Amino acid sequence: MKVVTATFLKSATAAAHYPPPALPEVAFLGRSNVGKSSLINSLLGTRGLARTSNAPGRTQLINFFEINGELRFVDLPGYGYARVPQAMREQWRPMIEGYLHRRSALALCLLIVDARLGPQPLDQTMQAWLLATSRRFSVVATKADKLSRSHLMTRLKALRAVYGDRVLPYSSLTRAGADAVWESIRLALADWTAPRARLT
Repeated sequence: MKVVTATFLKSATAAAHYPPPALPEVAFLGRSNVGKSSLINSLLGTRGLARTSNAPGRTQLINFFEINGELRFVDLPGYGYARVPQAMREQWRPMIEGYLHRRSALALCLLIVDARLGPQPLDQTMQAWLLATSRRFSVVATKADKLSRSHLMTRLKALRAVYGDRVLPYSSLTRAGADAVWESIRLALADWTAPRARLT
């Protein structure tokens, strides 16, 4: 997809504050500091649209971005960072699960993992949840540029043993892998149908 316009739409904590479900949405989810915001900015070819930080846990709301007036990217709070206060982490879980479970506009979930690591328990739990709820998803292995080619192939083999062939390696620095991620999005959008008289 050629990105002509990409704008921040709004932030929300609950369905009452979501934008109307008129456009298909692609949700970005993963552990804190896995590179969700960097992935969004890289895919869109922008700098700073989605806020990035070296401090995990910076994304604390559900952030909506509109692309070309045709679809939305949705940046969900990262999970699993111990330094985030327990009370805040307890708030995030229903926020994330509520969106993923009930949002009628959701066309695709991108589960983001770190290519340098083996399959992580929290990511596997999220995968199991997505499978149980029949949500369509792909797995994007970020930070692929930080590995040698041979090491990357070894890590991808381990990841695909758990997540299947849906694992897509990606570098937010070089944009290597962007075409494959966009193709995954394109296929999901082609299958998406607008919800009828749905509030969320």
